Amino acid sequence: MKNLLTATAMLMGLTAMAQAEGELQLYNWGDYTSPELLAKFEAETGIKVTVTDYDSNDTALAKIEAGGSGFDLVVPSANYVPIYVEKGLVQELDLSKIPHHGNIAPEWMNVDYDPGRKFSIPWQWGTTGIGMNKTLYAGDINTSAIWLDPPAEVAGKINVTPEMNDVLAMATMYLGGQPCSEDAELMKKVRDKLLEAKPKWVSMDYGMTEKMSSNDVKATVYWNGAMFRSRLANPDVSFGLPREGFPIFMDQVMLLSDAKNVEEAYKFLDFIALPENAALISAFARYGNGIAGSEEFMPADMKDAPEIVIPEELKSKGVFLKTCTGKAQDYITAIWTELQK
Repeated sequence: MKNLLTATAMLMGLTAMAQAEGELQLYNWGDYTSPELLAKFEAETGIKVTVTDYDSNDTALAKIEAGGSGFDLVVPSANYVPIYVEKGLVQELDLSKIPHHGNIAPEWMNVDYDPGRKFSIPWQWGTTGIGMNKTLYAGDINTSAIWLDPPAEVAGKINVTPEMNDVLAMATMYLGGQPCSEDAELMKKVRDKLLEAKPKWVSMDYGMTEKMSSNDVKATVYWNGAMFRSRLANPDVSFGLPREGFPIFMDQVMLLSDAKNVEEAYKFLDFIALPENAALISAFARYGNGIAGSEEFMPADMKDAPEIVIPEELKSKGVFLKTCTGKAQDYITAIWTELQK
C-alpha cells in the first residue's frame, strides 16, 4: 500500500511538473501582444502563454523590482534595459538556446544598451508623435506646439500619454535642448512650459487606440503603431512627428532572473526571432520589428504607411531615447512628480 501511495504521489508530482513546463508568463504592454502569435506558439510547442498587461515602463519596473512577480519574460523599452541589468533583475541569455538569434537585423544587434544582444531579443520599435482627428484640426501637426502651445481648436481637447521619458524628451527638444539634459536653466524652462500647458490638456491617459478611432478623444501625444491602428478604423485619424524632435524607441523581451519557466521562455525567445513570427507581432500592433526578413511576411499596407515611414525631412529629428542618469534623471523625476500633482 505504501509503495502504491508513493508511486501515486510520484505520478502526481510528474503530472504537476509537466503542466508547469507547459506554461509561460509574459509581462507586456497592454494591447501589444498578437493573439495569432500566441495561438501559433501554443500549437507548435504545447506551451500556453499567459499575458499580463502593464501601462508604463515605470509600472513594470516597480512590479519586477518588488520581487515575487511570477513572470518569466518582460518587455521594457531600450532606455530601461540597463536599469534591469544593473539591478540584477534579468539574466544573461544562453545564446545556444536561441539558434535563430542571428536573425536580428544588424542595426538592432550591437545596440549600446545591450551590445551583441546578450540580454534581450527585439520586440518592436516605433516613434512618439501627435495623433490628430482631421475634423478637429486640419493644420500642421508636425510640431510639439500642438500640445505645448496648442491652437485654439485643440486647447482643452488633447490627451498626453503619461510616459515620463517620452513627455520630458519631447518638451526638452521643443525648447531647443536634447533628452537627458543636465542644464538646470533649460530644465526649469521645461518644467514651466509643462505646467503652463497642462491646463490645456483634457487628460493624461493610455488606451488611445480605441478612443481615437471612436472619436472619444480627437488629439493625443502617442505612439505611431497605435495611431496606425486608429486610422485603419477611422480614416480621419492622422499622425505627425514634431520637427523640433521626437523619440524613437525599441522594446525588447528579457528573461527575468527569478523566472520559473526558463526552458519555455527560451523557446518563445527563439520563436519570435523567426521572420514570419516577428511579422505577426508587427501585423497586430503595427510597429516595425528588429528581425531581418520579416518585411516580406507583413501586411502590404505597412510598407508605405505614413505612421511607419518617417518623412525624409524629419529623419534627422528622431532621437533614440537613452537611459538618463545623475542630475538629468533627478531633474526629470522632479518635474514629473510636480506635473502629476
